Amino acid sequence: MSESTEEVETAAVEASDDLGAPSLGAALEALLIVAVEPMSTLLLAQATGRPTDEVEAALHDLAADYDRTERGFALREVAGGWRYYTRDSCSGVVERWVLDGQQARLTQASLETLAVIAYRQPVSRARISAVRGVNVDGVLRTLQSRGLIEEAGIDQSSQAILYRTTAYFLERLGIASLEDLPDLAEHLPDLAELDAVIDSVAAGE
Repeated sequence: MSESTEEVETAAVEASDDLGAPSLGAALEALLIVAVEPMSTLLLAQATGRPTDEVEAALHDLAADYDRTERGFALREVAGGWRYYTRDSCSGVVERWVLDGQQARLTQASLETLAVIAYRQPVSRARISAVRGVNVDGVLRTLQSRGLIEEAGIDQSSQAILYRTTAYFLERLGIASLEDLPDLAEHLPDLAELDAVIDSVAAGE
């Protein structure tokens, strides 16, 4: 290997080390993936330590390569910066996934927990668990993430977090208020007796 070739390879390795990535293209991809907002060419040049014209050319090369290979994403320059977008030709699968996720049915455990909250709100996690006879931590997180329940303050006696249903819950059921919920009184034991049992179980007695 000639001395000139060794010098070129050494310079290439040093440049890669300074960049902190295998190549300028890889560095730009990594930065754009973690960026919350579009990144300008100048900002990308500062982050990579490369001239703006070199960064500009690399960005256009990446965008052209994504288009040529019909990747599921595209690189676009918008609002004075660059960022990734889902490719228009893939909108169908994305839309289907989003809609399916929103329409996914609740599990039996979630439905039962939601019913307890709807009829006993505001209610603590311990009282919900006492009624259902199982731990409900995971189910509560699911219902909160779906926007069906929310925190409703703190129980002054136990300092436990209380939960209640949301306006979105009413919207999903197609009712105006909780008063429109079906009456379950005929299916329940005496409420005073039921409360006494729930309090006893929740307190671990």
